Amino acid sequence: MCSSRDFAVVPLSRTGKVWSYTDAHYEPPAPFVPTTSPFELFAIVAVELGKEQLIIINQVATGFGHDDLTVGSPVELVLEPLEVRDGIEYVVWKWSPIARVDES
Repeated sequence: MCSSRDFAVVPLSRTGKVWSYTDAHYEPPAPFVPTTSPFELFAIVAVELGKEQLIIINQVATGFGHDDLTVGSPVELVLEPLEVRDGIEYVVWKWSPIARVDES
């Protein structure tokens, strides 16, 4: 366990490659904030940040799902609205597939 209270701010890459992915077929417990009622499944992706050699796990951006992902495909970090509470809009980061450009 780390008991330090000194932390450094380290910028991470905003792009990476899909390492693994799946669907969430159940609504997670609080503090999860559902965006649909009733609950709809959503895709979860593990993204490898090559430079940092880290794997980051999070939801896939709205409008994309399991069928839009393949291992090794590029993704980028995007911000999406989560909820408005007491007049303040809260956002969350998600991963969005990057369209590949046909090089032929």
